[in-house]
Amino acid sequence: MVYEKVNEKPAPITSKGIIGWLRENLFSSPLNSAMTFLGFYFLYLIIPPFVKWAIIDAHFVGNSRADCTGTGACWLFIKAKLDMYMYGFYPLDLHWRPNTVYVLFGVLILAFKFIKNNMAKIVLFTLYMILVFILIRGGYFGLSVVDTNKWGGLMLTIIVAGVGIIASFPIGIVLAFGRQSNLPIIKSVSVTYIEFIRGVPLITILFMSSVILPLFFPEGVTFDKLLRALIGISFFQAAYIAEIIRGGLQSIQKGQYEAADAIGLSYWQKMLLVILPQALKVAIPNLVGSFIALFQDTTLVLIIGLFDLLAMVQLTSSDIHWLGFEKEGYVFVTIVFWVFCFAMSKYSKSLENRFNTDLK
Repeated sequence: MVYEKVNEKPAPITSKGIIGWLRENLFSSPLNSAMTFLGFYFLYLIIPPFVKWAIIDAHFVGNSRADCTGTGACWLFIKAKLDMYMYGFYPLDLHWRPNTVYVLFGVLILAFKFIKNNMAKIVLFTLYMILVFILIRGGYFGLSVVDTNKWGGLMLTIIVAGVGIIASFPIGIVLAFGRQSNLPIIKSVSVTYIEFIRGVPLITILFMSSVILPLFFPEGVTFDKLLRALIGISFFQAAYIAEIIRGGLQSIQKGQYEAADAIGLSYWQKMLLVILPQALKVAIPNLVGSFIALFQDTTLVLIIGLFDLLAMVQLTSSDIHWLGFEKEGYVFVTIVFWVFCFAMSKYSKSLENRFNTDLK
């Protein structure tokens, strides 16, 4: 018997339908009605003053603080400090290098839409990551070296989050398999690692990777501060990825394991070709939620002396020519973080729809 998906068109929204939705969701009881009106009242107190400050009375034209004469937001501050927000202390004449990385990422995403072979995608992505390292750091093909202490702003935030996500994902898969293993030693090591890491906050891991990790290296061996942070974040995130994937593995029915064994697949063939793809499909919402949380947690790198996007607010607002404009900086950073997190959330939804094989 062959089953096919039936694409049902949603019913058009009518005025009667809107009224019914409002009655059912917002005014279904006296308590819900009171909470709805209270919520609208708080929105009335917050939104109009913010719109007046951020848009109506704001200053968008000018070049200096003297052009901000009213009580509205002075977006000239963001305009003047935009380079620092985007690139940190990265040399101005070398901004073409991170810009090239952004453009190539767009090209990579576009190429993935036409490439169907997964191995080709992996090879292409690996080449892209190598090219990112060469362009951002330099030192090859005649490119001057830019030390990591000059990296900052949104560029550093993306690098920390990107490396953390990419490096933690395979480690998390291995830990999830280890926790599901029937071998006592492997299972014990995996459980101990996961529970230990999940029992301490990320800020502690960052301190440990920044202060304690160098103690394990021979005297005189220097270890890049950014690399230490990336190692700490990757191993921290891996513990959470492992638990999310373990939840996906537990959702797979026993019959899938038995079917894979029946056709003679080895353990790794069974896990990688049959079980893991199904587990990842189930775990997509939680995985993306964890990645979004990691992107937000990159702001903690400030405590070990790395100036990410949020840290640039404090740094730029301390300029004697632009004192008192922290609010504009925090609003700008909030918008940037929301755009990235919302984009990740929408991409997660598209992945769910793409891999949705449930019959309707």
